[in-house]
Amino acid sequence: MDMALEVKRHRKAAGLTQSGLAALAGIGKTSVFDIEKGKPGIRLETLLAVLMVLNMTIRLEGPFGMVPQAGTVSEDKEKGHA
Repeated sequence: MDMALEVKRHRKAAGLTQSGLAALAGIGKTSVFDIEKGKPGIRLETLLAVLMVLNMTIRLEGPFGMVPQAGTVSEDKEKGHA
């Protein structure tokens, strides 16, 4: 999947301009342009802000598939897993 194309497709489906998306995400218009062009070096926090506005998510997988998500630190302590 090409993330740049997916971001652009979702932005257009949401009826947003690059400027509109940037304003909602709290970033500069140039950052949206760079994401949609697939420019390397985009900050993760910038990408996540855009994805949040577009209601998109990123799923990370490794060689062992999806690893179950651990509870919070306080939940683990209560269960004796600290």
